[in-house]
Amino acid sequence: MADRVTVIGWDGSPLTDVARSALGAATLVAGAAHHLALPEVPPGAERIRLGSVDLAARRIAQHRGSAVVLADGDPGYFGVVRALRAPEYGLEVEVVPAVSSVAAAFARAGMPWDDAQVVVAHSRDLRRAVNVCRAHPKVAVLTSPGAGPAELALLLGPVHRTFVICEALGTQREQVTVLTSDKAVDHTWRDPNVVIVIGGSGATAARGAPAPGAARGAPQVGGWLAGRDPGYPGAVRGWALPAPAYATVLGESESPQMRAAQLARLGPRVGDLVWDIGVGSGAAAVETAGFGAAVIAVDRDPDVCGRTEALARRFGVQLQVVHGTAPQILEDLPEPDVVRIGGGGPDVVAACAARRPERIVTHAATRDEAEAVCRALEDGGYAVECALVQCVEMDTRVWAERERAVAFLVCGHRAHL
Repeated sequence: MADRVTVIGWDGSPLTDVARSALGAATLVAGAAHHLALPEVPPGAERIRLGSVDLAARRIAQHRGSAVVLADGDPGYFGVVRALRAPEYGLEVEVVPAVSSVAAAFARAGMPWDDAQVVVAHSRDLRRAVNVCRAHPKVAVLTSPGAGPAELALLLGPVHRTFVICEALGTQREQVTVLTSDKAVDHTWRDPNVVIVIGGSGATAARGAPAPGAARGAPQVGGWLAGRDPGYPGAVRGWALPAPAYATVLGESESPQMRAAQLARLGPRVGDLVWDIGVGSGAAAVETAGFGAAVIAVDRDPDVCGRTEALARRFGVQLQVVHGTAPQILEDLPEPDVVRIGGGGPDVVAACAARRPERIVTHAATRDEAEAVCRALEDGGYAVECALVQCVEMDTRVWAERERAVAFLVCGHRAHL
């Protein structure tokens, strides 16, 4: 096993004395091509081009001598340190950090980043990074080959954002470009790069670039918690709120109790894309977005679409509203992780099941409707649960019944999960 493994972060600045000392004593050096070309690398040291961290770690574990791994930015922040410290390698790791590429990118843009989400994009799961960009006003994306600015922009589609693209940070080829996401697909970008994606309510623009769609006077997020504070200004404590919180009238299927049960079955989370079809008052769509998921709200009524957009602005969440009739309008939407159906019946349920989301949650007013919806889910390969949910709202001044809501709650789980 290697006598010592030192991981050195490099941000383009001159190496520190500690880093120079470790590198000068190294008998094995692993890193990218531009790292191995540094003049401080001993000419007699074994050199490993760092592609697969697993293979490099195994080779280092077999090496007798002092090993150094060079990495861009802070290697402990979405870097190689986590992989090298895996117990199967048995390596003792020392770290010499540098400024992370995320911190450097925000510094180049002249923006604070304590309120930013940070994600890593790989071609195999790029859609999850894109969903975070849909749902949050400020996101830093650490890209990779096949999952760069152009691919991000293509998957965002009609959801326009401002991109701050930082290429080759810390090198002589460093370049920072600010443009709208629809223009990013027309360029070829150098690796490695970091993309700052900004836009929507609460976003802070980069130097010289207004954030498209940013709400005037939107609160600036941040203060005591990195990332998006769940208690950000404008947020309301709790969920499944009653009608007065939305200054509207809720339908029978939108009672707080039914909405709570639906949201519990959906389980929306960061990185998910949720379809909300037949949004009604917009309460369920807004609350789903409040969990950090990306939401596409679909409704055939333009007035409902407008009210939902206004409600989202009021509650400080981001969602995409699509005006159209399901199931036809669903054909061009990106793949969902979970689906809530507020209206549409078996045909819409079947169309959603064909897209294979993990869960589909809906309701029915009668037993016949519930049976038809359950059959559509079962025919689509889903395991089904159904419950009759009854809610009786009480007037506590006289302890009399004020309002009663009864509906069947139906949830389909993809059978192989």
